[in-house]
Amino acid sequence: MVWRPVKGVDAEQHAMQWCLNQGWQVLERNFRCKVGEVDLICMAESVLVFIEVRQRTSSRYGSAAATVNASKQRKLIKAAQTFLQRRPELAAHPARFDVITLSDNATPNWIKGAFTT
Repeated sequence: MVWRPVKGVDAEQHAMQWCLNQGWQVLERNFRCKVGEVDLICMAESVLVFIEVRQRTSSRYGSAAATVNASKQRKLIKAAQTFLQRRPELAAHPARFDVITLSDNATPNWIKGAFTT
């Protein structure tokens, strides 16, 4: 059976499975706080990775990656800061922000270090 992206939850599940296949440990899924949300938070070796998952079935209005604009980046950074305040034992780890996009063929496109703080 071929996976078809239907909703954001499906895309996040697919991206989470991709992370697990890389050998990453998923620490949190859909971390929500007052300032925003992070779709996936993983530990990749000793690096803390905050991941935004985006899906587009058509590029008519731009790519999925292009939707992670400056405003969304600020919200992700603030949410990551809140996560680290709640989990201070992880604050010593280096961290990065990645984006995983999924198109209608379900092939994940991993953008490592998509933006910096």
